[in-house]
Amino acid sequence: MTVTVATPEQLEIVQDRAESLGAMFFSRVAQSAEREAFRYPDENEVWHSLTWAETGKRVTSLGAGLVSLGIEPEERVAIASGTRLEWILADLAIVAAGAATTTVYPTTMADDVAYILADSDSRVVFAEDDEQVAKLRDKHSELPSIIKVVVFDGEGDGDWVISFDELAALGDAYLAEHPEVIEERVAASKRDSLATLIYTSGTTGRPKGVRLSHDGWTYEGAVMVAAGILSEDDLQFLWLPMAHSFGKVLLTTQLAIGFATAIDGRVPKIVENLAIVKPTFMGAAPRIFEKAYGRIVGMTESEGGAKLKIFKWAESVGLEHSRAVRSGKTISPVLKAKHAVADKLVFSKVRDRFGGRVRFFISGAAALSPDIAEWFHSAGVLILEGYGLTETSAGAFVNSPDNFKLGSVGTPFPGSEAKIAEDGEVLIKGPHIMRGYHNLDTESASALTSEGWLHTGDEGRIDEDGFLFITGRKKELFKTSGGKYVAPPHIEGTFKGISSLTSQIVVHGNDRNFCTALITLDPDAVNEWAGHHGMAGKSYAEIVSSPEMNNVIQGQIDELNTKINRWETIKKFAILDHDLSVESGEITPSMKVKRNVVEANNKEILDGFYA
Repeated sequence: MTVTVATPEQLEIVQDRAESLGAMFFSRVAQSAEREAFRYPDENEVWHSLTWAETGKRVTSLGAGLVSLGIEPEERVAIASGTRLEWILADLAIVAAGAATTTVYPTTMADDVAYILADSDSRVVFAEDDEQVAKLRDKHSELPSIIKVVVFDGEGDGDWVISFDELAALGDAYLAEHPEVIEERVAASKRDSLATLIYTSGTTGRPKGVRLSHDGWTYEGAVMVAAGILSEDDLQFLWLPMAHSFGKVLLTTQLAIGFATAIDGRVPKIVENLAIVKPTFMGAAPRIFEKAYGRIVGMTESEGGAKLKIFKWAESVGLEHSRAVRSGKTISPVLKAKHAVADKLVFSKVRDRFGGRVRFFISGAAALSPDIAEWFHSAGVLILEGYGLTETSAGAFVNSPDNFKLGSVGTPFPGSEAKIAEDGEVLIKGPHIMRGYHNLDTESASALTSEGWLHTGDEGRIDEDGFLFITGRKKELFKTSGGKYVAPPHIEGTFKGISSLTSQIVVHGNDRNFCTALITLDPDAVNEWAGHHGMAGKSYAEIVSSPEMNNVIQGQIDELNTKINRWETIKKFAILDHDLSVESGEITPSMKVKRNVVEANNKEILDGFYA
C-alpha cells in the first residue's frame, strides 16, 4: 500500500515552490528586508543581529568573490567548519554563485578530508580556523584542484589562504564591473541543478557523497510552509552540525518561512544559550533530550526526601494527564487541579531549563525513546519526532503539534509517497530524493529503483492513519544462535527510558546463544550521582567500575528485562570506563553509534561474556 498524506492546499504550496535555493534566499531578503535574520555571539559572549537585507548584501559580496576566483555553476566549494554564522553565509554565497556546497565536519581526520575534497573535486574550501587550514596544508600535494582556502578565523598568507573579509573585498571589486553577476547565476540555477554534496559519515566504510538538488531543498522548505506550524515570528536556536542534513534543512525552512535564527554550534553552551535566547523551537538529536532527562531525574533522585516525593507524584499526575489528552478523553476537574499543582511545583521548572518559550522541539537523526518523549510531554514539553536520511534531503516524515503519535515519526511529507516493501523495508519517493551517490553508479542503482523509490535500509510499519513506526535497521537486525531475531534499537531505546545515568548502550548477540550489552554512562550524571554516594572527587573510571554503580545498573537491566521478549533479555553487561565520542571514532558527528567499531574495540569483553 502506497501512502500519501496531503490536503489540496498543501499540495498547491508545495508545487509552487521556488526554482532554486538562491531564488528562495533573495526572495526572502526582498520580503523581509528589515526583519532580523540571524543572531550570533561574539568572542565576548555578546549577541549581535543581522537583518535579512544585511545578510543579502554580505552574501552577494562573498558570492561574487567566489565567481571572481573562477568558480563555475555546479562546481563544488567545501565548508570545513563547526556551526556558526560564517557557515551560513558561506553556504548562501556558494548558492548565490550557482555552485554546490561540499560539507565537511570539523572533526574529520585529515586523510578523510583529503578523500572528500578530491572525490568531490572541490575547488575552494572555507576553513574555520588554523586547525582546519593545517589539515589542508598537510594534504596540499593531494589536492591539486583546490585553488584557494578562505579562513573564517585568522589571516591569509598572501597566496593560497585568504581571509573571509578578503573574499568579500574581491567580490565587491568584481561587482563594480559585473553588477548583475549574482542575479545571472541565481537565474541559471534550476531545480535539478546540484546544490549540495553531503558525505555521509556512515557507521561503516568510507563516506559516500550524496548528490542533492536545489529542488530537494526548496521542496523541504515548502513542506514546512504547508504544514503551517511555524511563522516569521518564531525564533529558532540552531546548534546542530551544518555538515549534517538535519542542520541544513533547518536553514532551508528558515528561508521559506522567514523567522529569525540564533546560531551557536558549541554543544556545551546549549543550556546556557537557551536561557539567553529563549527560542520558540529547536531541532535536536535524541541525545540532547536524554541528557536533559538524565540530569533532571538524576538530580532529583540524589536529593531524595520531600523533593523526590513531590517529583514522583508530579510525574504520575503528568503521565495520567498526558495519556488522557492524547487519547481524547475529557480531563476531570480533579485531574485538572492536580495537574495545575504539579505544573507549578515541577513542570514549569523543566520548561524554564529550555528558556520558557519553546512551543515544541523537533527530534531527528536517530531514534528517540518513546518513554522519554512521553515523560517530556507529561511535563508540557512537546517533542515532535521526524524521520529522514541524507538521501531524502533530511526530512521525509514528521509529526505535527496538532497531529502526533509518540513513538512514531509522523506522516509522509505532502507531495511524496511512502510504502513498506514485502521484506518490511521503508521505501520513499518524491522531489526530495537524492540524485544518486557521487562517482558511485553501482551503489546509486542499488539504492534507487527505476521508478524512483529510495531503499532506506530501515524497517517499519505504517498504521491506518499514515503514521510510520520505525522497527529497526535492516543491517542492525541480528539473529541469535537459537534462531530468534533481535532489533537492538528497540531494546536500547527502552533502556534509555529507564536509566537516567546511561549515555549509550550497545546490544550484542549475533549468532550468540543470548544477548549482552556494553554500556557507557553520562559523565555529568555520574558526577552528580557520585556526590550523593560518598564518591565525590573520584575519577569517572573509578565511579563506573564500583560495585555500587554496578548494582544500580544491574537493577535497571532487571527492569528492562521485564519489558522485552525472553530471547531479547540482557544476560550479561559491562560498563565501559569511557563514554563514546566522535574523536574516538565510536560515534558519528550526528551522534549515531558505530556499532561495528564499538564491538571491535571491545571484542575481548564480548567474547568473555560467552566463554
